This record gives sequence, structure tokens and C-alpha cells, in this order.
Amino acid sequence: MTISSSEEALKRAIGKLGFSAVNLNSVIGAGIFGLPAVVAARAGYFSPWAFLIGGLLIFTIVLSFARASSMFRTTGGAIEYASHAFGPFVGFQTGWLSYLARVSAMGANTNLLVTYASWFWAPLDGDPYRAIALTVLISSMTWLNVIGVKNSVGITYIFTILKLLPLSLLILFGLGHVEPAQLFRAELPDMGGFGETILVLLYAYVGFEGTVVTAGEGRSPRRDMPAALVQPIIAIAAIYFLVQTVSVFVLPDLASSDAALADVASALFGNIGATILILGAVFSIAGNLSASLLSAPRMSYALARDGTMPRWFSAVHPRYRTPHHSIWFYGFLCLAMALSGSFIWLAVMSTLVRLLTYMVCIAALPRLERTTESYDGQFKLPGGMLIPAVAFGLSLWLMTRASLDAWYTMLAFFAVGTALYAYSTRRSG
Repeated sequence: MTISSSEEALKRAIGKLGFSAVNLNSVIGAGIFGLPAVVAARAGYFSPWAFLIGGLLIFTIVLSFARASSMFRTTGGAIEYASHAFGPFVGFQTGWLSYLARVSAMGANTNLLVTYASWFWAPLDGDPYRAIALTVLISSMTWLNVIGVKNSVGITYIFTILKLLPLSLLILFGLGHVEPAQLFRAELPDMGGFGETILVLLYAYVGFEGTVVTAGEGRSPRRDMPAALVQPIIAIAAIYFLVQTVSVFVLPDLASSDAALADVASALFGNIGATILILGAVFSIAGNLSASLLSAPRMSYALARDGTMPRWFSAVHPRYRTPHHSIWFYGFLCLAMALSGSFIWLAVMSTLVRLLTYMVCIAALPRLERTTESYDGQFKLPGGMLIPAVAFGLSLWLMTRASLDAWYTMLAFFAVGTALYAYSTRRSG
């Protein structure tokens, strides 16, 4: 496929390890620090299995994305898949909604980061210091992304280590408290609300789709991307299952905790352990924010490149070779969301919108299979379209569990996107 001159200006600096680190940081962020108590309140000792079920559901979607990613080497990810299969309007709406989902997630995550950081200095949890902290955090990370993609990936490597270390210690020292018999005989939760529980905890798994957006800055994205999507998700599901298992056994009143994993660490190691875990939470969420700032601005860049958003967003910095206008605009929106939003509402909203875009991309696969070139060594799915069909059905089922308010908000976003698309295409035409 043709690569635009703007696309050629981007620096191809990301390899398989870089994509894997971006994926891991895009997924492991606020979710595992903000949701254990919420899920425990809904599912009790069955909550570890709920996290595992959520991982299996998301794995079918990840496999579908892995297949699609093996067909493209340009920036855009879901935008490219939807546009190629269904035309520019569907591609635009897919990108626009994905973009807003990431803005919502960034707002939720930065709020949780500052909440955890207030452990060290209580005034951070109130104004004006909370607003100042959010502003400094988002502004500095935005600037680091503007001055070069290598900086972004390098920071992502550091955050990967810093987030995995405390979680690994929590698992290692907490497993001795687990009672296997009670875990395997855990009572099933009320199935009437179980779908809603899965919808909430899926927030801990979403974000992987941001990795494919950065394909235009990869050295060999069609080869590297599928493995960089699939392998980290398997590891993440195992980590979540073990963390939740340790948490419900170490802290019987987990459901009532405001800082769940910090309280678990405190029970295991005392104040020192809690301090280490809080630092891990801060670094984990910061890594997630860094990955979001790396991938999400490439969505608006790709839409502008394709003429469905104002051309201003497609500008590439002559020195740093990054889409600097898109990065600064995304940082501004995320700051506005962070200053005005709440964690759970933003999390559910983000998950609902992402499920819709996942369904569009999965539905695009049959046409992509017919209209893109195949090559030796290309990633393929066992069973053909069976796994994507399962992923589509599961996504549809989960979407029915969302509230009407979340649906109305998403429809409002769709209407705004339609107006923006009409304006942009009229100007470019």
C-alpha cells in the first residue's frame, strides 16, 4: 500500500521489544491498582477467576488484532483496518472513538496516580495541589513525547521494570497465604450482574490496541507486531490472576479498601512494603500514561493524514520527526479530562467505546483477508475466522451490560465526530 510523504517523515525506531513494552505499559496501568477492591466486592473469592475469564475474553480480541496487524506497516492501527474494509467514514469514526476512549482512560489514570501519590504528601489529594500535580505531570510527559519517539520508548522500558518489580514481590510473598481449596471451591457470583463485573474489570486489559497505532514508526511492524500483542497479554492475565488471588486471601476486607494493593502490601510487609507498592503503582500508571501519549496522538495524526481531520494534526516536527501538533493537542485534552473526571465512570466509558471499535476491526477481517497481500511467515489464526467470530460475539454481549448513560455519551461523541468529519472532508475536498 502507498505510504504518504508525511508518513515517510516519521522515524522508524521501534522493534519487537519496544512494541512489547508499549503494549505491556498500555495495558498494565491503573486497572490492577484501582479495580481489585471493586471486583472483590462483586465476586468475593471468585474474583481471581473473574480476572482470568476477562483475560480469556480479551485474548480472542487480541488474536484478531494480531492477524490484522500482520497486514499493515503504516500508522493508524484500527483506523487503517476499518478504512480499508469499510471506507473513510467508518475508519474516521473508529479512530475518533478510539481516541476519545484513550482520552477518558488518561483522565481516569492520572487521577488515580495522584491519589496514590498523596500517600507520600496528603495535600496532593486536594486543591490546588492536585490540579498543579496533574498539570505538571501531563505537560512534562507530553513534552518528552514531542522531542522524540526514542525518548518515549526508553521511558517505557524503565517504567516496565519499575511496575513489574513490586507486583512480582507482592505475588512471591503473598502466595503462602493462599488457600487453594477455598480458591478452587469459590462460590459463583450472581450471574445476573456478572457481565457488568466483567465489563468493569476489562478496563484492566484494554489499551493493547494503542500499540498497533505506532506501526508507522516500527522497523518491521508486520513481523514484530503480532507477537508483541499476543505474548504480553498472556503474561498480563497470569499476573492479574495471581495478584487478585493474593489480595483476597491476605486482606479479607479487600472489598472495602480505598487503596487495595497498598493495604495488601502493608499487611505483608508493614509500612515499608506499602511504600514500595505505592511507588510501584505510581510508576505503573506513569508508564501507562507514557504509552498512551506515544500511541493516541498517532490516531489524530493518521486521521489528518487521510484528510478526515484538519491537516494541522498531520504536521511532523522537522527536527524531532514526531507529530508534535497531535501530541500537544492530546496532552491538552487529557489534562482537561483529568481535571474534571472520576475514575470509575471514565473507566466504564473507555471500555464501552473500545469494545465498539474492537467489533468494527474484527468485522473488517474478512475483507482484509481478501484484499491484502500475503507473504511467507505471516501470522495466521488457527481455525480461520472462528476466533474473530467468538471475539465479536463476546464484545457484543459485554456492550449490552453498559448503562444507558454510557451509551448516550458514546452516541454524543459519534455525533460530534460526524460533524468534524463533514467539516474536514469538505475543506480537504
